[in-house]
Amino acid sequence: QVQLVESGGGLVQAGGSLRLSCAASGNIFSITVMAWYRQAPGKQRELVAAVTTTGSANYADAVKGRFTISRPNAKTWNLQMNSLKPEDTAVYSCSAQTSGPGGARNDYWGQGTQVTVSS
Repeated sequence: QVQLVESGGGLVQAGGSLRLSCAASGNIFSITVMAWYRQAPGKQRELVAAVTTTGSANYADAVKGRFTISRPNAKTWNLQMNSLKPEDTAVYSCSAQTSGPGGARNDYWGQGTQVTVSS
């Protein structure tokens, strides 16, 4: 089991920056992929960025060059968001994928944090 807690959301003007953090506890050494997702009102949840334990990262096209995912230690991953746009407004959730015996995979989610970008 893995528990996730996000922090760092809030209200910012367009062009500003925010940093989201996700703190994991529990069986953190089973985590293989750490990610951030977002869901805007009336839209489906979408992947924003993900990073593996080997450091390989990928980003949604909409945030490339503006957002950076990092993993400073085994139980924390951050999302630095620069040059924010009103269309980045959403509830952001961190996610962890774990790998267990026999290749079994599980996904865990945080409670989400609101990011609002005003124009």
